[in-house]
Amino acid sequence: MPAITQLNGNILTPQGWVSGVVHFNDLITGINGTPLKFDPSDSGRDGDYVLPGFIDLHVHGGGGLDVMNAGDAPHTISRMHAQHGTTSMLATTMTAPPADLEHVLLAVGRACLTRQTGCARILGVHLEGPYINPGKLGAQPNFATAATVGQIDWLRSFAPLKLITIAPEMRGHFALIKRLGDQGTRVQIGHTLGTYEDGVAALKSGATGFAHLFNAMTALRHREPGMVGAALAHAEYAELIPDLLHVHPGAMKAAIRAIPYLYCVTDSTAASGMPDGEYMLGSQVVHKCLGGVRLADGTLAGSTLTMDQALRNLLSIGLTLEEASLRTSTYPADYLGIAERGRLKTGCFADILVFDRQLKLKAVYVEGEQIDLSPTHA
Repeated sequence: MPAITQLNGNILTPQGWVSGVVHFNDLITGINGTPLKFDPSDSGRDGDYVLPGFIDLHVHGGGGLDVMNAGDAPHTISRMHAQHGTTSMLATTMTAPPADLEHVLLAVGRACLTRQTGCARILGVHLEGPYINPGKLGAQPNFATAATVGQIDWLRSFAPLKLITIAPEMRGHFALIKRLGDQGTRVQIGHTLGTYEDGVAALKSGATGFAHLFNAMTALRHREPGMVGAALAHAEYAELIPDLLHVHPGAMKAAIRAIPYLYCVTDSTAASGMPDGEYMLGSQVVHKCLGGVRLADGTLAGSTLTMDQALRNLLSIGLTLEEASLRTSTYPADYLGIAERGRLKTGCFADILVFDRQLKLKAVYVEGEQIDLSPTHA
């Protein structure tokens, strides 16, 4: 059994803040200390912040590589994100021909079996394409198609499909949503031209969330609420990209008030953790410049966001550190039905982050392993 490690600081537990010590090996073995009556960031207390590791359910790339590169790309990507506090993640695909998806899912499936040293845990696949509306591709290549049960079962044979983004208005998708839900696969609505009514019907059929809320979906208008309106009126969960480029802070605040368990994702690309330049997003060439990633025509194409910056951005628009942690760790774990991650609690995996008082990331532990935070790229 690995030796017990301990960390001191202001520890965020499911019951609130504790000033004390967390003990762990690969699992958390105990937390001891004094409960704090106030948020330690407001109380004038000293000491680091000890938070649960981030869980990112929408990761296309990082460190110069894209999930669609297959091969060893999942490990390179998960290593780069671990250095920014992501302790577990879903490898996210793009729209692509079936043969390409098979090749990619085989690589991700292998990466799910064993976590390499220094890497985040890859929990499975977020299949963002190809079951989306060809009229709302965003930065997706144009390989969109309607889904079939047979094709999804075939893809499931290569890697665990934990989350599938679909456009519900596509032929046959309402029946498919129900079947996938019965099988335990999370289905979220995205890249859609569907109406408010389509969104409500999809939720009633078993859809459980919305992909990158506000982006690549029909907008909210007061007489045509659209898919955004369906999310704000009815969703329990939705993902949002808090890079302050994809969504205005005012819209972020509205969504946080409306959707109880809204959680944050990076939608990160190969350009994450890399200098400005040209990168690939699936089969598309994208350009990183001024903190964003865009196609040649200016369309936003994923992000360069990392989860530690996502946390800081949430604080910048007025959330408390506890609220921001819930939306970057606990709620995404809850969305996937994972009780042993996303919280600091005895018996949970030792996925632990240490931030200093200026919210600079000082240490990351993935299942008890301390991650080397030395940059791997200039």
